Amino acid sequence: MSSATDSPLLAHIKRRINVSGPITIADFMTEALAHPEHGYYRKQDPFGRAGDFITAPEVSQMFGELIGLWAAVTWQQMGSPPKIDLIELGPGRGTLMSDALRAVRNVPGIGDALTVRFVETSPVLRTHQQTSIMAYGIPATWHETFDDIPTRANVPAIVIGNEFFDALPIRQFERGEKGWAERLVGLDAKTGELGFVRGAETPITDALIPVTMRGAAKKGDIFESCAPAIAIADQIARRLNETGGGALFIDYGHPGSAFGDTFQALKGHEYHPVLSDPGDADLTAHVDFAAIGRAMNEAGARTGAVLTQGTFLRMLGIEQRAEHLKTSADDTQKTAIDQALSRLIDADQMGTLFKVLIAYGRDTTPPPCVSGVAG
Repeated sequence: MSSATDSPLLAHIKRRINVSGPITIADFMTEALAHPEHGYYRKQDPFGRAGDFITAPEVSQMFGELIGLWAAVTWQQMGSPPKIDLIELGPGRGTLMSDALRAVRNVPGIGDALTVRFVETSPVLRTHQQTSIMAYGIPATWHETFDDIPTRANVPAIVIGNEFFDALPIRQFERGEKGWAERLVGLDAKTGELGFVRGAETPITDALIPVTMRGAAKKGDIFESCAPAIAIADQIARRLNETGGGALFIDYGHPGSAFGDTFQALKGHEYHPVLSDPGDADLTAHVDFAAIGRAMNEAGARTGAVLTQGTFLRMLGIEQRAEHLKTSADDTQKTAIDQALSRLIDADQMGTLFKVLIAYGRDTTPPPCVSGVAG
């Protein structure tokens, strides 16, 4: 049942449910974020103060600069190969890559070695990315998926994903009396509006739950799984094993698999009801870094211990970089630098909620900041 006030995308989702029954949360997220015409990431630029959220590269140039230097040292530790693919997943406006390229442009040889590859589906954001890196003269290509990127013989890859995995579609399963039931999106019989419904309860979904968590669930517990994240982690791991290289993932989430409902929406920098205004609000879920790491290890790659963003950026010298920037800043700029630093590394800001996972090929020297190697 659709109303005259429904957006075209909401009307489309309701028709789909009317025809085929309730849909998974993953299907709802896919429609809301990636519908070819009305999807959130297809039709607009959601970043910055005028958008719905601000990511770390938009907070301060220091973030992208340090990631660029991390990539440069990783390249040097591989013997400074003459060609390397620098791949960014979900690159937003290209701010991170622009800051990274500016930071590494004086590293001998790296400019001639680099090819930048963006994994981006949004035509709007591709235009921003092209403009952001135009000044550096580095060849760049755009790809719909990671799997679309060609593997070149003897060309390693450095992969960067900042707030990429959190927007991939998840499924939710709720523990009942006898087993697990999938949480679905259906229509309220009285109002015709979207709402959550439970699928049939089944005992077989334990296969989705990590072995260490089986038997620990209580009635009402929710487990989230993200098949696309696992698939992409597997693809990246196999690429790193084949050609060599490293990967750096930064996102908000938990270091170990856990029960809980983390599905959320943001609109205008405020939390928003998750089923309201599909296509006009960002939808995310916390990343299960343990699941990402397991997938990469099972594919033969190696991973370091999960770090907090604050720890990672301190290891790279962000506090020293901030002090250096302040030497040529006026008082207003110094205050802005201090505020940005606090936002990026403090425990009550982004410093603890955001986590960092570093992965690398089985024959690659561990990149900077790797500790507690797994796999």
